[in-house]
Amino acid sequence: FQSFQNVGKEKNFVFLNKKIEPSSVLETAPISDGLKKELACNKFSGPTFTESYCWPPVALGSDAVAISRQGKDPLLYIPPVLTLLQLKSDSQALPNRSGVSLILCPGWKKAQLVFDLLKTYRKGCRLLHPMLIILGQNKEAASQVEIRGCEVVVTTPYNLLRLLEYNPGLLCRLCHLVLDEIEVLFSDTAEQVFAILDCYKKATAQAQGNLPHQLVAVGTQWNKHITPLIKEFMNDPHIVITAIEEAAIFGNVHQVVQPCMNSNRTAELLKILDFTQSNLQKVLVFTDSVTDVEMIHKALKSNSVVSLKKHKESKCNAQCVLERWRRMHSSGTPAVLVLTDDCLQSLGITDATCVIHFSFPSPGVFGQRLQSLSDNFCTGIKDSAGDQEHMRAKSVILLTESSSCHAPGILHYLKHAEAEIPEELYDLTSRVLESEEDKFSRPLCASLKTFGICRNRAECPDRHQINSSIDMAQNIADEMIETPERVTILPLLIVHATNYFGRIVKKQKDQYTVLAKEMNDYFKVPGHRISVNNVEKSVFYGLCEGAVCHRVQVVETPAKDEENVCKVTIQYIDEGRTSQVNSDQLLHLPAEFQNLPPQAVEIIVCRVKPIDDEAEWNPKVTDHINRKINGKLHQAKVVHTLGKTVWVDPMVGITSLPVLKMWVNEYNIRSEILSMGLGTDNPEHVGEIQKLCTQIPVLDHAERLEHFTKEDTAGLEEVSSPQDTSIQANSAESCNSSYKTMFLDVSFLDDAVQTKEAEDSTVHQQKSCHPQIKWFQDNVTVTLKVQILRAADSKCEFSREKVAFSAYSEGKLYVADLELYQSIIAEESTCVIKDTEAVILLVKEKKGAWCKLLKNKNVHVSLDFEHWEESEDERPFIVG
Repeated sequence: FQSFQNVGKEKNFVFLNKKIEPSSVLETAPISDGLKKELACNKFSGPTFTESYCWPPVALGSDAVAISRQGKDPLLYIPPVLTLLQLKSDSQALPNRSGVSLILCPGWKKAQLVFDLLKTYRKGCRLLHPMLIILGQNKEAASQVEIRGCEVVVTTPYNLLRLLEYNPGLLCRLCHLVLDEIEVLFSDTAEQVFAILDCYKKATAQAQGNLPHQLVAVGTQWNKHITPLIKEFMNDPHIVITAIEEAAIFGNVHQVVQPCMNSNRTAELLKILDFTQSNLQKVLVFTDSVTDVEMIHKALKSNSVVSLKKHKESKCNAQCVLERWRRMHSSGTPAVLVLTDDCLQSLGITDATCVIHFSFPSPGVFGQRLQSLSDNFCTGIKDSAGDQEHMRAKSVILLTESSSCHAPGILHYLKHAEAEIPEELYDLTSRVLESEEDKFSRPLCASLKTFGICRNRAECPDRHQINSSIDMAQNIADEMIETPERVTILPLLIVHATNYFGRIVKKQKDQYTVLAKEMNDYFKVPGHRISVNNVEKSVFYGLCEGAVCHRVQVVETPAKDEENVCKVTIQYIDEGRTSQVNSDQLLHLPAEFQNLPPQAVEIIVCRVKPIDDEAEWNPKVTDHINRKINGKLHQAKVVHTLGKTVWVDPMVGITSLPVLKMWVNEYNIRSEILSMGLGTDNPEHVGEIQKLCTQIPVLDHAERLEHFTKEDTAGLEEVSSPQDTSIQANSAESCNSSYKTMFLDVSFLDDAVQTKEAEDSTVHQQKSCHPQIKWFQDNVTVTLKVQILRAADSKCEFSREKVAFSAYSEGKLYVADLELYQSIIAEESTCVIKDTEAVILLVKEKKGAWCKLLKNKNVHVSLDFEHWEESEDERPFIVG
C-alpha cells in the first residue's frame, strides 16, 4: 500500500505493508485521556503525519517498524506504549509479578532524554515508575540494581547485557521491547542487540501464562539488519515508512551509477533506453534545465524513440501530458517522458518503472524523483530469489566529471542502499571532501582532538585536517613550557571529563600573577575605570567582577539599543570561558596590561575515553572531575602541543602538607576516571594526534617533547616546589621555597631553576614592552598593524631584511625589532602613525606570497584574518 495525504500545501508520502487508518487529530488518537491532557499541557502540536500512522498499530499491541525523518523523536512510541501499560491485561497473567517495558537506546544521552520524557508524561497515566539504568564496568554496580515495582526500564545494549549477567529473569517479565534509533543500534552494536534479541526470544518462549509481547523499532533509516529482525523476532509487523529514500531501499529499487563524460551523456542515455525497449518500461528522464529537456527530446526523436516532454515553458499542460503517458503504455509502446524536476509534483506520477537522472541530483531532489517509482516498490521483505530481479524498479544516475557538488550525499545514500558503486564516484567524493577541509571557518574536530578519532566523520561538520593558519595562529609561548616533562596547570573551565581550559603557571615568578595584582591595584582607583564608548570586535578590554579584574576580548557585537548599550559576547583571554555582558561594563585596558599574551590554553588528558564506544562523556564523570580539579593546581607532563592546545599524560592533582613542608600527589585524573567504571583505555590517542600533525611543520618546543612521550612515569622523585594549592582561579601565589615535593604515583624529571638570562629578560621587559602586531599581505606588499595607543616619539627604521619600530605610549616604551623572513625594498616602505595603531607597509623585493613573516617565531605577532585573502593554490602560512 502507498498513501498520499494532503497536509496544508504539501503532499506527505507514506509506504505501508498493511493498511492503517491514520489518526491525525489528538482528540481521537488511540491514547489515554490523561496522556492527551498532558500532551496538550506541554503544547504538543501533533500527532505528526508519521505519528498518525505509527500510534494506531502500537496502541493495539502489534509489532511495528517505523522509519521516518522524525525517527529520533521518542514521541513516536511513548504515548501508545504508556497507554498499553494502563491495560490490566499486561499484568493479569502474573498476579505476583508485573510486566516490564524495556526501551533500548543507542547511548546514555538518548536514554536520558527518553527517561526525562517518561517522567514528564507519567502524570497522564496511572502511577508509573520509569527507571534509567546506566552502569559502569564495575561488576558490583550491576549486582546492586533492583527493578522491583519498575514498569519501564530505559537503558543501552551494553548496560542491559551487564545487567542480564546478574538478573537474567528480567526478560521473562518483558511485555514491550522498544528499539530506539534502530539504525544506530544496528550500525554500532548489532552483535549486542542480536544477543539481547536471542535472550528475549528464549525468555518469551519459556514465559508462564499469557503475558503479551510486543516489539517496536523506530529510526530514521532502513538497515539491512531490520530484515532478520522482522523475520526472526517479530510477529506480522506493521511497517510504516514516511521517508521516500528509505522506502526505496525497503522496496528493493535497483540503484545503478553509470560513469560517462559530460559530453557523452546523450549517447549513454540512448544505450540505457535501448535496453529498456524489450520490457515495455515506463521511463522518466529527469534534468534540471529546459535546454536539456529540448535537447534530449530532439535526440530521442532522431533515434526513433517516441517520447514526451514537460517543462515550465511547455504549451501542453500537466493533465494532457499525463493522459498521453498512460495511453502510450496501454497501447504497448514504451512510455518515455523527459521533464524538469519542477514539473513532477503537478504530474503526480507514481507508476514509473525506471528513472534516469540525466542531471546529477541533490539528495533532496533525488528523493522526489524516486517517489515516481513508488507504485512499483516491493511491499514484502525481499528474499534472495533472483527470479524477481527483472521486476525491480530501477534508478540510473549518469555520473560525469561535473557532478561533484552533491557527490558526497549521493555516495552516502548509495552505500546505505548497498548499491554497486563505481570507483569514479569514490574519487569524485574524495576530491570534494578534501576541498571542503580547506575552509578556514571550520574548527578542528573536537572529538578528533579529545579521543584521536571522529566516529561520525561523514556527517561531522568540522575539519579533520590541520590548517596551520587556524590551528597555529596563536602558539603557546616557549617560556610557558620551560620543562615539558613537568608543568604546573591550573584548570579553570571544565568542558568535559578530559578537556579543560586554564593556565600554565610558572613555578617561580608567574607573569600573570604579577599582572593580575597590577590590574587589581590599577582599577581600584575610581578614576581609572573608564568605560568604553565604541566597543570593537577582537579588541582587549578590562572587566571588573567584584574585587577581581579580568582581561577580556570581544568576540561578538550585536546592534545597539536606543540607549547605546548592547549585550556583547566576550572571552576571558586568561581563562578560556565566554560570557555575555553589557557593553558599558567594559573598561579601557591600558597598553601595559595588554603586553602579556593571552594565558588561556586548552588542556586535553590523553589515553582515556568513554566506555561502550560512546561519543561523549557521561555527565557523572564530568561532574566528578569538575568538582575535583576546577581551580586547583596540577602537575602534568606535556606529550604534544598544537597552537594553544596541550595534550598531557599524566595529569595529577597535588596537595600541600604544611607540617612536613612537602607536596604530594593526591590523584591521577586518568586513573580517577577509570576507577569510576565509565572510562576505558585509549592507547592509540597520542599516536593519532601525532599522525594528524605530521602534515605541518613541527613547533620548536614540540621537537623537544618527542623523547618524553615514551618515558616511563613510574617511581618517586623529589622536585622543586610548585605553586601553592591555595591559589584561587584569578591568581597564583608562589609558595615557600623550602618546600619539597614528593610524587607518590607518578614521577617527573627535576625542574631546572630559573636562569639568570630569564631574570634579565624579565627586567628588560619592564623597561620596554613589545607591542602586539597583526599582519597580512598581497603579492606586492606586507602590511603590519602595530597596536599602540596615541604613539609619541615614534621611529621606524627599514633595512633589506629588518624592521625596527619604537614609540612611547602612556609613559611606556614599546620596541619591536623584527627580522624578516624575506627581503623588502627599504626605500619604498613606509610607517603611518594613527590614533590607535601604527600601520607599516613593507614593499616586497620579489613579488609573491610569503609563507611566514619572520625568521624566528614571535608570540606578539599574528595573522590578521579579517584582511586575509588566500588563493586556492597558496600553501598554509606559519604565523610570526
